[in-house]
Amino acid sequence: MIATSFLVVSLIGAWFTFNAFNPMLAHRRRSIISFFAGWLTAELALHQIAWQVLAAVVFVWLGALAAWPGQVALGICVASWAALLLLFRRASQAETVVEDALRRGLGDDYRARILREFVEMLPASVNWREIALPFPMRDPRVERIRDIAYADGGRRGRKRGLKLDLYRPREAPPGPGGDVAGAPRRPRPILLQIHGGAWVVGSKNEQGIPLMLRMASHGWLCAAIDYRLSPHATFPDQIVDVKRAIRWLKEHAAEYGADPDFIVVTGGSAGGHLSSLAALTPNAPEFQPGFEDDDTTVQGCVSFYGVYDFTNREGVYRHTGMQDLLARWVMKGSLEEARARYEQASPLYRVSADAPPFFLVHGDLDSLVPVGEARSLHQALRQVSQQPVAYAEIPGAQHAFEIFPSLRSALAIDGVERFLFVVYSEHLQRAEARSGAASPGDGIGSEALHRGAQLVEPVLEEVPGTGDHP
Repeated sequence: MIATSFLVVSLIGAWFTFNAFNPMLAHRRRSIISFFAGWLTAELALHQIAWQVLAAVVFVWLGALAAWPGQVALGICVASWAALLLLFRRASQAETVVEDALRRGLGDDYRARILREFVEMLPASVNWREIALPFPMRDPRVERIRDIAYADGGRRGRKRGLKLDLYRPREAPPGPGGDVAGAPRRPRPILLQIHGGAWVVGSKNEQGIPLMLRMASHGWLCAAIDYRLSPHATFPDQIVDVKRAIRWLKEHAAEYGADPDFIVVTGGSAGGHLSSLAALTPNAPEFQPGFEDDDTTVQGCVSFYGVYDFTNREGVYRHTGMQDLLARWVMKGSLEEARARYEQASPLYRVSADAPPFFLVHGDLDSLVPVGEARSLHQALRQVSQQPVAYAEIPGAQHAFEIFPSLRSALAIDGVERFLFVVYSEHLQRAEARSGAASPGDGIGSEALHRGAQLVEPVLEEVPGTGDHP
């Protein structure tokens, strides 16, 4: 009995490992099961080995090797552990893939274009403690201001209005928003995080936290928003709420020491769709009812595994799950009945030469949103956009791979941070050029300012803090 139980457990563990390498893509329900199993296995490969070794030790101690099923089970376990180690090693490939993507999209010299004070903030190595103990996600240098109302919830929306959370440095470090050699504090750059969940579930509390903690600890003001969800909401309600959040951030930026003229939007899955759509539709009146004259332009977009084409014109989906979801819950009408609305809602159809800098990140084993979505948008942007476009196709990555700390997510976020600092550095340099020759009182912080005034280089310090942690 013990030997047979050991065999069953070993086969289950082996299936999880196999599925991480070969997710099921062709069937709607199976692809969802495959996602959850593969996502946790691939991102927690070493944790999987740990619990499987512990289980094997218990079974062996109970005498499972006395019968042939137990001996077979042990062999299966050893093979599974070897494959899990391969999964973990594969995660390290994200470093090279992301670096190559940034070089192709930004140029081989992109690191040299990051202002010196920001280069000092880039991590020198992986935080292995964070990877070993991924939960809870927090950083003592960052404070979180919860549940700020940014808009009403609408007739069928959230009764108490739409809320956002702000993440900011607990004490101002040098760099964005910090004090440098007595100069006036520079306004903080803003990162707007939009959660995923197929437009029907999810909240500001679960996603984008590793990236927001990283950027907030380095001086950024990060905002995570809720928005109206289907089926109560019907598109374009969701993107309207995103635009309202952008408007709120611009109007209230000064209250939080932030720069209303520098906002980057980010998000994953449905959040990737909404962030890219927001970036590609600045001041679009159809998405700004009642505030058509307000500025909703953003200065960049980082989209993780987003949905970019509601019409599936490239045929990247191997089942009808996405189309059924959109028709029944989100668009409230089929593609045949409302093609114009589907195209209006698709970032792929909104690409133009005026697109801001983009960084698209997608896993090559995504079983919920096919990687073809990102390939299509990347190609379209590269053909017409006048701004940099980077695309990283992460080996072995499932959907939602970056929502908690893992080796793969840490390496991807390292690259995203470099992208953000390049875009922000160039924004500061353009602002300096527009305002004329920089002086220490400008608070702009270009390389010329650093060299000419011989300002002190920034040093990050961890501040223990005792207040509210995220």
